[in-house]
Amino acid sequence: MQELFNGLTVYAQTYWIIAIIGSLIFGILLVMTFVGGGMDSDMLADSTDFETDDGGVGFEFFTFKNLIAFFTIFGWTGVVCNDLNLSNGVVLLISVIAGLLMMLVTSSMFYFMSRLAEDGTLKIKNAIGTVGEVYLPIGPHRSKTGKIQISVQGSFRELDALTDEDNVLSTGTVIKVVGVVSAEILLVETLSKIK
Repeated sequence: MQELFNGLTVYAQTYWIIAIIGSLIFGILLVMTFVGGGMDSDMLADSTDFETDDGGVGFEFFTFKNLIAFFTIFGWTGVVCNDLNLSNGVVLLISVIAGLLMMLVTSSMFYFMSRLAEDGTLKIKNAIGTVGEVYLPIGPHRSKTGKIQISVQGSFRELDALTDEDNVLSTGTVIKVVGVVSAEILLVETLSKIK
C-alpha cells in the first residue's frame, strides 16, 4: 500500500489525503449524530444563513458538516479524476464543483428536514378568527382577564383573554378571537355581536 501511495504524484497524493481525512471525520460525525453525541449544526462562528420569516432555522451553507462534506467529495472526485488521467486544472475544477454541489445538497436536505419538523410552539396570531368558549369570566372594558378555550394549530388550548364589551362574558359564552392584546392575551367578542 505504501509503495502504491509513493508511486503517485504529489498532486494525486494530496487528493488521497484529503479524501481519507474527510471520510474519517465525516464517519465520526455520522456516528455521533446517530448515537446522540452530535455536534451543533454550526461549529463555525461565521456561518452564512438566510433567516426565514417565521423565525425558524434558516438555510445554512457554511457549516462545519458542510465543509467536511465538501472536502470528502472534493477528495474522492479528485482521486477518480486523476485515475482518468485528466489534466490537473480539469481535475481541480471538477472536484470543486462536485464539493460545492455536495454542500448545496447537504444544506438543502437539512433545511427541508427542519421545515418538516413541528415544534408545537403557539403562534398567538394564529388564534385570530377562531371561535371558542369562555372558561373563566372576562371582565368588561378589559377590567379583568379571563380564560377561553379554543382550538388553535391543531390542539385545544386554554388562553387568557380580555374584551372591550360592556358586559361580563360569563362561563360558556361563545366568543370569537378578534385580536391580540399582548404576547399571551387575546382580545375577544361574543359571537352574536360580531354577526
